[in-house]
Formats: sequence, structure tokens, C-alpha cells
Amino acid sequence: MPTTVTQYRYITKDMMIQGGETVIRGTRFPVKSVVFYVLKEGMLPEELVKEFPQLTLAAIYEALSYYYDHRNEIDSPL
Repeated sequence: MPTTVTQYRYITKDMMIQGGETVIRGTRFPVKSVVFYVLKEGMLPEELVKEFPQLTLAAIYEALSYYYDHRNEIDSPL
């Protein structure tokens, strides 16, 4: 499966990256990890950027937006 184009600037899927899991473009960082850290653990997006400098605030907020648009896809593996 080639890279899947999404309507999101910072979100992508590629079978060669994390087995096709939805990730932040240009990284191997899964959207579900953003959801875990921010929504489940209560980490602030700004803290996540400090902890993982390859991420940007815009990408984190877009990952959360993607999550709210695709909850079933992201929640199933959690």
C-alpha cells in the first residue's frame, strides 16, 4: 500500500511506516500516541513538543483533530 493522502497537512499513513498506522508526517510518531499522552495522561501539547522535539504544536493539534474525526480507527488498538 503506498502512502495514503489525507485531507490533513501533518497526518499520513504508509505501510512502510509503523505498519500503516496513522502518523505525523515526516516522523514515525503515531496519532494514537498523541492521543494517549494528551487526552489519557493529561500532558499539555507544549510539554509534548518539549519531550519530542520532532513534533510541532500544529502537528499535535492536527493529530487531535484527526482523532476526533476518526475515533473508531484510533481507539480500537488502544
